[in-house]
Amino acid sequence: MSYQITVQPSGRQFVAEADETILDAALRQGLTMPYGCKDGACGACKGHVQSGSVDHGKAQPHALKDDEKAAGMALYCCAKPQTDLVIECKQITSGSQIPVKTLPARIEKLERLAPDVIELQLRLPASERLQFLAGQYIDILLKDGRKRSFSLANAPHDDALLQLHIRHVPGGLFTDQVFSTMKARDILRFNGPHGSFYLREDSTKPMILLAGGTGFAPIKAIVEHAMAENCPRPMFIYWGAKAKADLYMDRLPAQWAATHSHIRYVPVLSEPAADDAWSGRTGFVHQAVLADFPDLSGHQVYACGAPAMIEAAKRDFMARGLPEEEYFADAFSFASN
Repeated sequence: MSYQITVQPSGRQFVAEADETILDAALRQGLTMPYGCKDGACGACKGHVQSGSVDHGKAQPHALKDDEKAAGMALYCCAKPQTDLVIECKQITSGSQIPVKTLPARIEKLERLAPDVIELQLRLPASERLQFLAGQYIDILLKDGRKRSFSLANAPHDDALLQLHIRHVPGGLFTDQVFSTMKARDILRFNGPHGSFYLREDSTKPMILLAGGTGFAPIKAIVEHAMAENCPRPMFIYWGAKAKADLYMDRLPAQWAATHSHIRYVPVLSEPAADDAWSGRTGFVHQAVLADFPDLSGHQVYACGAPAMIEAAKRDFMARGLPEEEYFADAFSFASN
């Protein structure tokens, strides 16, 4: 059995299964609600149930008192619907609305995606969850006080493990460790989430999603979040790399495009290897966008990659009519990683 949940004051609606918490159902369908531990202990997700009834689940007494329950309050991370519901909850639309945390994390898995790219999967303590917006990044805190920034490649609804796509920078203080001595069960500390690179959900404009190399990580998170909330906006994904091996998850965006009529995927190689047998687009990735879109005045662009790509794309896209306020970018700098 499933129940319809209406969120006030936004009027957004979603469906929750009988065995699913309100928060899990919301996140699964792309609605971003405040939360902290997801374990009934911190109270960050507390809200008022205006109508309908819930099972309060494992809400802990110090986080949700009996008089609060009587007044219609609930912890959305624990509460499961027993009827259709109308609840009060502010939708999170800005990174500034999310608390920044410093947390430990255990390495769950290191997976080689390409000769010089590893996906690092991090598991948080059982009592913690990191709330973030699709596209944001975290800072890995090193023992000497320095930090290294990496975008989260997973969407907010898929937060059991945090996914980072890490490219090896030879001689890099952190990435040398990732590619040599780091192993599963090692403990890291990080701070986050950070950044203003996230999906603007109040827009209906078609999106051009431009990625260079591991800049695909936050683009992946944005697309998966948009799909989770059944966003109908056209999405044009352009992923640029040097050679075919550098398109380390090429099958994934190709699958998105094959199964969603509003998604298009264009891979672009700047220097394909002789044995790549490449018949696709070549050159600089942002120039592929220019070749396909003579007028960008009605679009929104999300770009992530090397600073040179970010700067060239902004300059050339604005010359094609893209409003400056519709260009959102995250420039990766690999110099010291």
